[in-house]
Amino acid sequence: MYRQVLVLAVFAAFLCGSPASCARNLNYRPIIGILAQENLEDDPHAQGSSYIAASYVKHLESAGARVVPIHINRTEEEYEKLFNAINGLLLPGGNVDIEKSQFTRAAKIFYELAIKANDASDYFPIWGTCQGFQQLTVLTSNKNLLTLTDTKAVALPLTFSPGAQNSRLLKKFPKDVLQSLAEENITSNFHSWSLSMQNYSSNAKLKRFYRVLTTNTDGKMEFISTMEAYRYPFYAVQWHPEKSPFEWIEKAGMVHTLSAIKATFYTAYFFVSEAMKNHHRFSSQSEEEKALIYNHQPIFNGLNSIFLQNYYFE
Repeated sequence: MYRQVLVLAVFAAFLCGSPASCARNLNYRPIIGILAQENLEDDPHAQGSSYIAASYVKHLESAGARVVPIHINRTEEEYEKLFNAINGLLLPGGNVDIEKSQFTRAAKIFYELAIKANDASDYFPIWGTCQGFQQLTVLTSNKNLLTLTDTKAVALPLTFSPGAQNSRLLKKFPKDVLQSLAEENITSNFHSWSLSMQNYSSNAKLKRFYRVLTTNTDGKMEFISTMEAYRYPFYAVQWHPEKSPFEWIEKAGMVHTLSAIKATFYTAYFFVSEAMKNHHRFSSQSEEEKALIYNHQPIFNGLNSIFLQNYYFE
């Protein structure tokens, strides 16, 4: 345990500039909420009404965070209470209606709470992956501006926007990681819908809110693959950093090279370091214990499943 804390402290000091400032300002026991979503209709292993893919949990835990599942179909009061106990939010990939689902309802509540908190100098980060990326675009623009692209099961290199390496998200990535991301097919894409550069550029709300860090193309359409908000600690990737080390289906688009795994962990380390800047906490240790993902057991879905393991919830 001591060694883990020491490693986190050293890494966090690297991120925020000096050990002294980190020691004063960082929370070394971050807890990040992952939002559950409605079960997939064709999931033969499904239990209850919702799930979280275990790869997202492992992704955050690998960088020193603990995880709390955020259940769907809860009251606004319950969500607000939980918001004030966790240190960040991850919106995962999946396949739900990002305008009408219970996933969307909960995401909207947390998004608005995060905007309000950050405006009041209560630093609260959000990360969106794939569907989570798409959900953030809908929440910000109040429109579904996504376009069909041929990006189902394909690994791609990233095309960096000018100055992207100086962004909050990428500026501390090692040069070799940035080079691998730019030159190698190591970002896993499993989406049919994307935010095109054209639709982003023509929507004033999105253009004012998000800075484009990387783009990709399916050969016909240029789409955004990585972005961060200008004024808020909100980050989104259309690709899947969690898949390289934690999902094992043999399928096009899956990459397990050392450079892919290294890039994966720098995304996790970055977001966990952002969550360390938040000081929300549960009202008691017993409340914290009841909320943690450790109270649930993941189900092994088999090597041919898109998600190797899932947590299921009532």
